[in-house]
Amino acid sequence: QVQLVESGGGLVQAGGSLRLSCAASGLTFSTYAMGWFRQAPGKEREFVAAIAWNAGNTYYADSVKGRFTISRDNAKNTVYLQMNSLKPEDTAVYYCAARRFTTATTVSEYGYWGQGTQVTVSS
Repeated sequence: QVQLVESGGGLVQAGGSLRLSCAASGLTFSTYAMGWFRQAPGKEREFVAAIAWNAGNTYYADSVKGRFTISRDNAKNTVYLQMNSLKPEDTAVYYCAARRFTTATTVSEYGYWGQGTQVTVSS
């Protein structure tokens, strides 16, 4: 059973930082590309960042480029999202996702999802 568990969300003031973690189990983590998505109330789930199986390539949505950094530690079966210079519009539930081998940037291309962690940025 594949399981992805996000943590690290919370309430932060605009301009602040948070570091999200996603712990994976039930899969050979080093062979999976990983992604972060977010969904605000009443909105569609949107791509945030992704990282290749070997961390050789990363991808970011334009809205977070330069502020967010995705990374992974294959020895710990964990992917991270460092979020800096947070804005109120970053408020959403953040989801971790996994897919085998090829990195992707759309919801439909990922087969495994975590339960999400809430990030709220106050102004």
